[in-house]
Order: sequence, then structure tokens, then C-alpha cells
Amino acid sequence: MSRSWRDAVVAVLAGFLVMAAVAAAGLACAGAGELPGGAFPRVVAAVVVLAAGGSVEVSGGAGFLAGADASLSVLPLSVSLAGALTTAYCFLRPLHHRAVARPRELLSRAAPLMLLWLAALAGAALLARRTFGISTGDSPIGEIVELLDSAPTVGFRADLPATLFFGLLWILGLLLVVLLVSRGAPLPAGLVRFHTAVRPAASATVALLLAYVALGIGVGLVVAATQGHAARTLAVVLLGLPNLAWPALTLGFGGAWEGKVEGPFGLPMPNLLDRAVRGPGTSTVDVASLAERDSRAWWLVAVAVVLLLAAGVLAAVRSSAHVRPRQQALRLGAALALATLTVCLLARVEARFGLTLLGIGVGDVDGLGGEVLLEPVLWRTVGLALLWGAVAGFMGALLARPLHHHGRVDEPAAPPHLQGPGP
Repeated sequence: MSRSWRDAVVAVLAGFLVMAAVAAAGLACAGAGELPGGAFPRVVAAVVVLAAGGSVEVSGGAGFLAGADASLSVLPLSVSLAGALTTAYCFLRPLHHRAVARPRELLSRAAPLMLLWLAALAGAALLARRTFGISTGDSPIGEIVELLDSAPTVGFRADLPATLFFGLLWILGLLLVVLLVSRGAPLPAGLVRFHTAVRPAASATVALLLAYVALGIGVGLVVAATQGHAARTLAVVLLGLPNLAWPALTLGFGGAWEGKVEGPFGLPMPNLLDRAVRGPGTSTVDVASLAERDSRAWWLVAVAVVLLLAAGVLAAVRSSAHVRPRQQALRLGAALALATLTVCLLARVEARFGLTLLGIGVGDVDGLGGEVLLEPVLWRTVGLALLWGAVAGFMGALLARPLHHHGRVDEPAAPPHLQGPGP
């Protein structure tokens, strides 16, 4: 086995093992370990498939007399982030301490990783399938469906073609971000100048997102230790913390989300946000609407201001000394807008389940159905990200001047075979 294939095997195995471990821990905290019929490993596999960019379909039925409508669109971003960080580290480790690499070498390392990633994802997709029965209780509808042997069921199974397609996009996107952000990532010589211009703002934006996750972990641990419901809180931290932390960033700089929660189901979210979106219609959530229920929501703005300025300073410190404040503003604004657009696409949630009997919807009446929706007000949120990123980049460049650009990024020297003749 060649070295590139061996490194790819290590990266893929490490990434999937970490995702499976985090998913299993989160599901166990959520009570999924009590699922009957040895279903727990299959649920873990489904979460890993979703986290790795795959697609899982939810279906329902209720015998010949009734029908069920179910859909689920959610990405467990804690699991995704754990797998992405692990895989990226394993991919970069053999390439560290190098500034330049030939395109053929990068391709020879990326291709085995992508192929093995898709193979592992296909194996997880084949395991990710299960059907569960749903108890209808002692209601009249429950007695009817029991009499007619039409008990409702809901199940899931991975869509293999869609899983492989979106999984390929996932791993491609990860490798592109790694090469764009990491200071230790080698690039072809022709792209080094581009890399030194883009990397400081890109890496500062990634650091901003990770800082919000770290802050969220701290808050989650404090809540678990002091507010009760520790298992449920840890389940949120292990499965979907970035699903809350990154939208909190967007709310902090003025963005907005639209949400709706109906029925007995709900989002694993703070009680304040659940109250803001629970109701028959769609509600718009921003800092102002949250502050009407709890004035502490204004802290989201303060945290965003501090961390955005820190990101601006970090981008300036890592840039070359000749970069002007307006250039920093443009670069960080573009980076934050692109990151916010990605967050908006990844953090949205849509889940629905309804039961019909003889063509009549009965899910909401008997507590068997519901709808959960959380999606961004896209143009407002991304537009404000561009504005705030530009302000943070400009102010960060000014604040970084007394630091004398310690650790600044200079263009690395070209390899000997690309250097011109000496004097």
C-alpha cells in the first residue's frame, strides 16, 4: 500500500470513528439507548450519514386504512464538526512544514481520501435503516387503529445515491476549506500569492466560528451542572451545539431567523427560543424579539461585537504589513458573508410528521403529529454579515497596528527549481 493510501485510510477511519463516538454519546444522553430490537447502532449510523453529508429519508405508514406523512431535514453539526476537524488534521499532518506542493501530489493524496470516504459512507448508509411502531395511546383513534391492525409506524433509511453525491460535495468542500484556511497547507506555486491574500481573513473567520462553539460548550456544561436536565443538555452539546451557537452569532450582528413549532415535538433549543417560535404561525426571531421575553438576549450583541473585533485583529496580525485597512475590510467582509451563507444553509431545520385516517388528518388532535421549522431570513442575515465583517476588518487593522504585525504572513520562497538565476 502506498503512503498516500495509508494516510487516507488513517484519515477516513479516524474521522468516522470520532463521528460515531460523538453520535453514540449524544444519542445515549438523549435516551436512544433504550430503543428496542437493537436499533441503537442503526440510529447511530443514520446520524453519522447525516453528519457526513448524506441523506436520510423518513417514511411513515399505518396499514391499509391510514397513512402517515413524515420528513426530516437536519444536520447534526456537532458530529459533523468533530469528523471534519479529525479528518482535516489527519490529512494535513503528512504535509506540514511545507509551503509548496505540486498539483499532482495534492491530487494523489486527495483522490484516495475521497474514494475511501465514499466507501465508508456507503457502508454506514446500508446500516442506516429501521422502522418503529408509534403508540396511539388510549384515544378513540388508537382503539380504531388497533382494532383494524393499522398501527402507525415511522422509519428511516439512507438514500444511497443522494448520500454518495452529497457526501462527495462534503468531503470536497472540507478539503478546499482546509487548503484555504490552514497556514501549514502546501499549495501549487502559482496559488501561493492568492493563498497569502485570502488565508488570514478565512482563518480568522473559522477561528470565530470555533470560538462560538467553545463558548457554547462552556455555557452548556454550566447549564448541565446547575439547571438540571443534564442528560438532555449534554445531548444537545454532543449532537447539535453549532446548530445553536452559529445562529447565535448571526442574531448577535442583527440577522434573523423564521421558526415554527407545532405539536408535541420541538427543537433541542433554549426555552426562550422555543417560546419565541411555538405557535400556529411562523414567527420571526431576532435579538429584539427575544429581548422582549428576556432582556439578557442583548448579551448576544455584546458577545458578537467583542468576538468580531477579535477576528478582525487576528486577520490583520496574520496579514502582511503592507495590507491596508480597507483591504482588510473587504476581505473579512467577504469571508464572514460566505461563512454566514454556509451557516444559514447548514443550520436550518425542517421536520414534519402527520397521521391521516380515511383521508382525515388526526395527527394534531391526538398528539401524533407536529411540525418544526427553523430557517434564516437569508438576505438580511448575509447582508449584515458583509457589513459587520467589513467594519470588523477595518477596525481590526487599526487596532493591530501597535502589535507591529508579529506573526505576519509573508509569501514563502519559491522552491529552488522555480527560482530565477542568481546575480
